[in-house]
Amino acid sequence: MLKLAIVVNELPPCRIPVFNLIARNPSISLQVIFCCRREPNHLWDLPPVAFDHVFLRESIRTVQGRYIHNNPDVLVALSRFRPDVVLGNGFNPTHLYAFAWTRLMRRAYIAMTDGTMQSEQSLSNLHVRLRRYVYQRAGAFVAASQGGLALYRSYKVPAARCFRSCLAVDNARFHPQDVKTKKKWDFVFSGRLEAGKQPEFAMDVALQCAQRIGRRLTMLYVGLGSEDAALRTLAEKRNQQLSIRFHGFASQGELPELYRPAKIFLFPTRADVWGVVANEACAAGLPVIVSPHVGVADELVVDGHNGYVRPLNTQAWADCALDLLENSDRLRAMGERSLLLVKPYCFESAAEGIIDAAIAAHEVFSGYASVSRPV
Repeated sequence: MLKLAIVVNELPPCRIPVFNLIARNPSISLQVIFCCRREPNHLWDLPPVAFDHVFLRESIRTVQGRYIHNNPDVLVALSRFRPDVVLGNGFNPTHLYAFAWTRLMRRAYIAMTDGTMQSEQSLSNLHVRLRRYVYQRAGAFVAASQGGLALYRSYKVPAARCFRSCLAVDNARFHPQDVKTKKKWDFVFSGRLEAGKQPEFAMDVALQCAQRIGRRLTMLYVGLGSEDAALRTLAEKRNQQLSIRFHGFASQGELPELYRPAKIFLFPTRADVWGVVANEACAAGLPVIVSPHVGVADELVVDGHNGYVRPLNTQAWADCALDLLENSDRLRAMGERSLLLVKPYCFESAAEGIIDAAIAAHEVFSGYASVSRPV
């Protein structure tokens, strides 16, 4: 049985079901090592955890809005479990300790990233050199997206050593229960109400649509954040053109019923390595309008197919939204395509990618087999 340790920052809802599936695989003995239970900016509720896991003593620093984990006791945890393969999903000091452990103990290491070339374009020379050093010594590589695979290619990582483990949600739970569900929201925005997510831009798009279509439109905000009070004030000023409801924080169980009654999902983020909220919207059968600064753009959300990918220009977004609001057949067709496109983005596929990478890394490191099933 192959012993696999996965070192990650925290308990992410979209990865827990994946780890549960890996743990059920009879050929894998899994332990997940968490740097902390929850990073300070995350309020999410979590699905059941059914795998062996360890929480390290929390040691978090905030640097330019990012959380840096520094847990030397990961070395103790690894020495107790003694894995054959270690997967690290970042370059925090904790991940580097784990990488060093594999070098010292002559075990295989897997590098995993949710990032893309766009998300890492501002890295310093030191950070680039550090990645190059680790990548040259890793046995396999896991990316969450095609953008991540392109990032590995830029470091000249052989394609045969790269695997895909997509970010996913429970598609069945979001699937529309009734195609005749009344659509009471013209627009829905879901996510943290922070400047970088552009929630005010979404309201500007809705306002321009209302002005051009000549009727009051409806909009739902799901989430909390520092922009909440300002958005509510703005919504009151625009009450004649827009009927806006602020739901606040939503549990995972609430989300499907919040997405299904909406017509269009707006996702105007300035930067997001993927964007799981788009998975949720697609699984609920919604067309999605996204910015080009998000990982799902032209992967899960294909321009002109199940939504639109547009620069952050309110007129351009309003044009796309009105094209859907004024054409019920197109709105329905794009929603149906969202349901089809999101199907491969599932927990089973994500688990399979990690398992294949672990087996391949161990075999390559042991020197008796070649990599199989690359992406």
